[in-house]
Amino acid sequence: MPEGKIIKALSGFYYVVHNGTVTQCRGRGVFRKNKITPLVGDDVVFQADNEQEGYILEVKERKNELIRPPIANVDRAFLVFSAVEPTFSPVLLDRFLVLVEYNHIEPIICVTKTDLVTETELKEIERYASDYRSAGYEVILASSETETGIEQLHPHLEGKISVFAGQSGVGKSSLLNVLRPGLELKTSGISSHLGRGKHTTRHVELIEIGDGLVADTPGFSSLEFQEIEASELGSCFPEISRAAENCKFRGCLHVKEPKCAVKAGVEEGAIPQYRYENYLDFLQEIKDRKPRY
Repeated sequence: MPEGKIIKALSGFYYVVHNGTVTQCRGRGVFRKNKITPLVGDDVVFQADNEQEGYILEVKERKNELIRPPIANVDRAFLVFSAVEPTFSPVLLDRFLVLVEYNHIEPIICVTKTDLVTETELKEIERYASDYRSAGYEVILASSETETGIEQLHPHLEGKISVFAGQSGVGKSSLLNVLRPGLELKTSGISSHLGRGKHTTRHVELIEIGDGLVADTPGFSSLEFQEIEASELGSCFPEISRAAENCKFRGCLHVKEPKCAVKAGVEEGAIPQYRYENYLDFLQEIKDRKPRY
């Protein structure tokens, strides 16, 4: 039986690519019984008499899966944030980074609309970029209008399944249109009333860009830490995780414990104060979370 990858899911159909040919498939009835939902990005075994009438027989083991957006086997997440319109938000970026780190997906931070900033705003963005680079992240400052930073994005796409995620209106679709000329994804401006973009992406689909596959997702509709435990949060902040190795007590949560290397790192300026404060806020949110039954 041939094996392929689901590149689009729409209205109960799954579009599977195999040797450059896309076959429209349905899932087997037993999937529903066994509570298996094929996802975009899944490697599958299928059978088909023609390109319009196929059936998925087996979903291969996943290395990860995201629920919102529904996609599997993601290698990289391009977290797209605008410098302005909407304003750059390190709190929201850290929230995305925690979720991506927890799912063992490599994040690439991309700050767009750098052509619209003042000199003062650019200096502030560059300060943030320096902090995140020091933590260990790749940070790319880009503009779809001037095509600044576009060449830096291409190597990170090669041979990978990537998602572009971020707030509405930050320019995800505009970036993809520049990365693959002729793609013509719909874009929309910012709603002046809400300060948010209007959603233009309706379903998850993997698009070929270079030698990689990219999902222009509808964005993370949930940014809550439903799966993460308090003891796991620190590992989702690379600079906190590194410093924690020198904490006196195992299981240190870096709040009030004595001889905490993380708190010392904050006091010395090695860990940015705002990153530590976001960690504390997220930790409290996890502790306040209602237990699931």
